[in-house]
Amino acid sequence: MPTPLPAPPTIETNDLTYTFPNATAGVSHVTLSLPARSRTLLIGANGAGKTTLLRLLAGKRLVPPGSVRVGGADPFADGLEGVTYLGLEWVLNAAVVRADIGVAELLASVGGDAYPERRDELVAVLDVDVNWRMHAVSDGERRRVQLAMGLIRPWTVLLLDEITVDLDVWSRAQFLAFLRRETETRECTVVYATHILDNLAGWPTHLVHMHLGTVKGWGPAEEMLREVDEKPEEEMVGAPGNSKLGELVLRWLRDDLRERGPRSQHKRGPEGWSYTVMGLGGYGFEPKGVQEQK
Repeated sequence: MPTPLPAPPTIETNDLTYTFPNATAGVSHVTLSLPARSRTLLIGANGAGKTTLLRLLAGKRLVPPGSVRVGGADPFADGLEGVTYLGLEWVLNAAVVRADIGVAELLASVGGDAYPERRDELVAVLDVDVNWRMHAVSDGERRRVQLAMGLIRPWTVLLLDEITVDLDVWSRAQFLAFLRRETETRECTVVYATHILDNLAGWPTHLVHMHLGTVKGWGPAEEMLREVDEKPEEEMVGAPGNSKLGELVLRWLRDDLRERGPRSQHKRGPEGWSYTVMGLGGYGFEPKGVQEQK
């Protein structure tokens, strides 16, 4: 039975290293300390280890004792109440997302009637029509329903893995504003992995830069963004008028690509292993010879 977080929703990792059962590298020597009520952007190229890290923070896999603490507790051992992870799994579950089932029914199944005010706020923020049938909506509309379902019950720690990729610009801006209000009005914390930086200037309180399964840098966003001001204008990577955040991320990814070289030179497996060998069996993605171990 999940237990409530014993302390404010801080997120800490201490020399966190994880190798998949097939011996490919996941994350290596990750040390972070994210404060309660922070909004952290997890930045890195495809395959940098962002999904693996988020799923480990969510307690999806056993890691060495003391290497992950969420609210002062081990998310794997304690099954913490209020830790919500939203990623790829739901979208791959055709039994839900492609079925002839009503959105109102789905929302009720996850506590919509118990939290009517949050349900109604999320329906408005995400522009969801409760009369939709899931087999007859677009991918973006399905994503809105997933977000509403995942956030109806008040969460304490929210881990988002590229979950807004199908939203239009307006809906995404409204959703980000909702998350900001949440962290500013109650005790909760957000970690958000994304490649889409529209409307994110000023949103994160912290940044984490990942590369090849390691953390190259992390800290308060305000401090990390000073790197852009300290470089001469002729070193700009992005187009004129780009935000400081956009320029910083472009520089990070450019330098990471130069450092990495061709992918074939590295032994890291694709980031998709995070779903296959970490618990997405049943959706047709389990690799031959690999089984979920609990």
